[in-house]
Amino acid sequence: MPRRTPGTLLPLETEILVAALSMLRSGHATVHGFGLAQAMREQAASRSLTAHGTLYKALGRLEGFGLLTSRWEDPAAEGRPRRRLYELTRQGADAAEQAVVADADRADRRLPRVASEPA
Repeated sequence: MPRRTPGTLLPLETEILVAALSMLRSGHATVHGFGLAQAMREQAASRSLTAHGTLYKALGRLEGFGLLTSRWEDPAAEGRPRRRLYELTRQGADAAEQAVVADADRADRRLPRVASEPA
């Protein structure tokens, strides 16, 4: 695992926040771990997510940082186990927004510059 610089997030933690923000914007106020993992794989072809245990440890850290909150869902009538539901806090949404902007800035810097033709 990479060393953490105080006050920064690991790449996996940032990916989780950005995926949760995307899901929030698409109408999902809460997310569960499996759904979040699917979204991460679809959106970013996540390379940071090596196992679901890695995801759940990162979710716990993010909750400890105050970037997510969680609760157990009400018992399901569908005969499946309960799921832990996660929700972005305001601070978590802000961190995700900052990551999206920073990523867009990095992408802009990687684009080749085209000289404009004189008029």
